[in-house]
Amino acid sequence: MTLNGLYVMHLHRFDDVYGPLERQALERHLRIAAPPMEAEQLTPELLAEVEVLVTSWGGPRMDAAFLAAAPRLRLVLYGAGSVRPVVTPESWARGVRIVSAAAANAIPVTEFALAQILMSLKQVWRHLLHARSEGSLPRRANEAGANGSVVGLVSLGATGRGTAERLACHDVVVQAYDPFTTIDGVRPVSLEELFATSDVVSLHAPLLEQTRGMITRELIASMRPYATLVNTARGGLVDEAGLIEVLRERPDLFAVLDVTDPEPPVPGSPLYTLPNVVLTPHLAGSLGTERRRQGRMMAEELERYVAGEPLLHEITEKRLELLA
Repeated sequence: MTLNGLYVMHLHRFDDVYGPLERQALERHLRIAAPPMEAEQLTPELLAEVEVLVTSWGGPRMDAAFLAAAPRLRLVLYGAGSVRPVVTPESWARGVRIVSAAAANAIPVTEFALAQILMSLKQVWRHLLHARSEGSLPRRANEAGANGSVVGLVSLGATGRGTAERLACHDVVVQAYDPFTTIDGVRPVSLEELFATSDVVSLHAPLLEQTRGMITRELIASMRPYATLVNTARGGLVDEAGLIEVLRERPDLFAVLDVTDPEPPVPGSPLYTLPNVVLTPHLAGSLGTERRRQGRMMAEELERYVAGEPLLHEITEKRLELLA
């Protein structure tokens, strides 16, 4: 089966996501009507025959006008994470199917989170920053190490589950707060217990209206001595002003923040200078050719679609309620 397709996304990310091998796999089933383009370059003439839209970051929003111009559109291959930028009530009502590469993007996030968790259990960042600021190595003390330490995960979505699976290879106790799901081998606990009893707390929740600011000052203040907060999810999950206050009051605590709110922090933010904070510029997600996993996943989904098989990474309107 050959379907009419278009590549529409931010062009500076196109080859990162859809490299030569990924395009070759997609184009076994797609007749591409025009060169890759930005959403702003779309015309009604181009959309009139399109059946499969291949996109990623910068994909077009499927509002009523877009859908009216694309009467044959059946499937959107969204080679990125959250589909919220492109779906609309109108696209759900029209029955346009959409698949996401969020599971592929979760892989580097789990790798990054695992690295930060293990380094935090050894207090690596604390010692490194002390050596740089003081010109001497600090005395080792209060490092939990990995054996028997407690790691708490907030949410067991794709990145939370992946991090739990990777932690299973290490001699740590893994516990998690997730009101919707559990995993074998991971102890379910309340959010309050998780913060009070974990040596490292790693955030993996989606940023939704109900999760914004869920990590309160009180939760952070309840953390056990020399604990670390790792955030590779979204900065808006955390009461940032409360976090700064607690980190000032409790120099034993540490925060490893790959995301902030706003992002990056405003000039002059204490997060840049607090001695118990490490900031990284949103490195956890897919970078460079890591993004090819996303394109490959979209090609695999198209193969299933053409074969009439279930789509493994389809996002429905109902499912989206619990996703970023």
